[in-house]
Amino acid sequence: MTYLAKPKLHHPRLPKNALGHTRRDYEGAVSTLCAGCGHDSISAAIVQACFELDLPPHRIAKLSGIGCSSKTPTYFLGNSHGFNSVHGRMPSVLTGANLANRELVYMGVSGDGDSASIGLGQFAHSIRRAVNMVYVVMNNGVYGLTKGQFSATADKGSKSKRGAVNTDAAIDLVGMALQLGASFVARSFSGDKAQLVPLIKAAILHRGAALIDVISPCVAFNNHEGSTKSFDYVRAHNEAVNRLDFMVERTPIAVDYAPGTAREVVQHDGSTLRLRKLHDDYDPGNRIAAMTFLQERAAAGEIVTGLLYVDPQAGDLHESLNTVDQPLNALGDAELVPGAAALEGINASLR
Repeated sequence: MTYLAKPKLHHPRLPKNALGHTRRDYEGAVSTLCAGCGHDSISAAIVQACFELDLPPHRIAKLSGIGCSSKTPTYFLGNSHGFNSVHGRMPSVLTGANLANRELVYMGVSGDGDSASIGLGQFAHSIRRAVNMVYVVMNNGVYGLTKGQFSATADKGSKSKRGAVNTDAAIDLVGMALQLGASFVARSFSGDKAQLVPLIKAAILHRGAALIDVISPCVAFNNHEGSTKSFDYVRAHNEAVNRLDFMVERTPIAVDYAPGTAREVVQHDGSTLRLRKLHDDYDPGNRIAAMTFLQERAAAGEIVTGLLYVDPQAGDLHESLNTVDQPLNALGDAELVPGAAALEGINASLR
């Protein structure tokens, strides 16, 4: 792959985080995607989230498959670990890496073709096994690299750029993730940075399988009238279930105000956060209610965005396998080869 490198010069007064890094330290190469592609907005949101969380770039591992979405790790976190797998196989590669070294922050980047078609089985098993990861799906409903055919997430009845109508039912990865036991499920829109950045930050700090399905319009093949994943359609049919912000763990700030009203709250850094209560009957901790709500709003032609479900007490794959706290790739011979007596004891326990 050929790409352009960004100039190393930058303004000397760029804001720095607690590690002394600027936002530029979390960027990658110059994007070669189409100008205006929603995927670039998602990359920018990932950069912003990692910068604001003060994450050391070398402690992040980004993995992807094949497709326009899977090219994007080149364009963010240039100083992080990276692996580009074959089509649809990112989840299994990420699972293996996570088992070997649990100390890294794992971010899987995929697309609707990569995860909902050839990689559907891989997607399902990584979610049900509670792999500790952020799984970002850049969902545009088409195969952008092969000239705009419908993908498995294209809505039934939507039209292609050439006028063909999709007659197949769509696969809803958010609905699947809820059924498979994902402990953090969200949907967002690439054109809504104010919502997407705090969702990514929360997903990174969540323990377990965290899925963020991001509607990301393809400006070349799926941004026309008749598409249900265009910028105009999503903006017109977006139903946000909550207004989001994210705060790191500090002394709690308590506030009490009635549904439908607004309140200004002073934060730890001195800034002011204006809160407004929306959907006081929506509970992101109720998996069944979340699934029902998604179906109801989809029937009404609405795209639900926001934090749809979260289990703050969730565990991960390491907990279910009862692995040691030390990363497996750091274990020495003494731990890995305990001797014949230990092996005999294990065999005896299985007789």
